[in-house]
Amino acid sequence: MIIFVSLATLLLSAAISIWLSSFHNLHLPSVGTIRVIDVEAFGGNLTVAQDGSQILDWGTVYPGTIANRSLYIRSKSNEPITLQLMLSNLTFQNSEGVDVMRLLPLDNPLNLTWNYTDTQLRPGEQICLVLTLKVSVDLEFINYIINNDVKQFSFVITIKPREPS
Repeated sequence: MIIFVSLATLLLSAAISIWLSSFHNLHLPSVGTIRVIDVEAFGGNLTVAQDGSQILDWGTVYPGTIANRSLYIRSKSNEPITLQLMLSNLTFQNSEGVDVMRLLPLDNPLNLTWNYTDTQLRPGEQICLVLTLKVSVDLEFINYIINNDVKQFSFVITIKPREPS
């Protein structure tokens, strides 16, 4: 049953993505700027922009699709740390480069997750992270993209040690 539901979900997402890209040309190029605090990020799909910032180019994504990007993180702390992931400064721009974020009907049209399991990193330890971005298929969000002529989006990803509780 679990396999059937998973397969049906994947097929439905793929069908919606194909339909949207074929008939409505709803594709969104995106870039995520990486900020790290007390850790070092390198390798994988991570690139350095002309201004020196580190970015993950998510390529063109469609509502309902999933995109994966990888990078390595190395602890710069002198003690074991547990990481946290945050997404901020989300912006949507129309074909004229105007930010239309204030018109966004949803609180969170993007779902950013990772393969990190809250395992503590020892000082100097490095791990490979896979970040997964999924774009909402909510009808309000799709109408927002169409009505506001959204052509691209960007956001900031912050990876840092979790504050002790």
